[in-house]
Amino acid sequence: RSSFRSQRGPGVPSPNPQPVATMLSRLLKEHQAKQNERKELQEKRRREAIAAATCLTEALVDHLNVGVAQAYMNQRKLDHEVKTLQVQAAQFAKQTGQWIGMVENFNQALKEIGDVENWARSIELDMRTIATALEYVYKGQLQSASS
Repeated sequence: RSSFRSQRGPGVPSPNPQPVATMLSRLLKEHQAKQNERKELQEKRRREAIAAATCLTEALVDHLNVGVAQAYMNQRKLDHEVKTLQVQAAQFAKQTGQWIGMVENFNQALKEIGDVENWARSIELDMRTIATALEYVYKGQLQSASS
């Protein structure tokens, strides 16, 4: 790059004669200032992005926590219902066992009644046979006595 003077033409003095080092120093400072501004802007955007990501993450976690809490409550309700159902099933099994015992006892009593009834019929038949035999013998004795 040529100096500022050579761009103005030969022999024309610059309105503000500055040494080249001072001009380079000023350009360097301007460049560094612009870089710092860009860095600050980039850092500001990075912080904003981090804050936005944090907010998004918190919102997602909150949303998921609502679902997890609901699932937990549903699981607790199901556990309670299972325990209640187990108790009721045990009570029903006990009651069913009692009913089965009662039916078996009833059946046994019916069998015994049937046995008594058969025994009574048998005794009645035997008594009729004996009564008929005694009547026959008595009539036979009467006929023998009258002849």
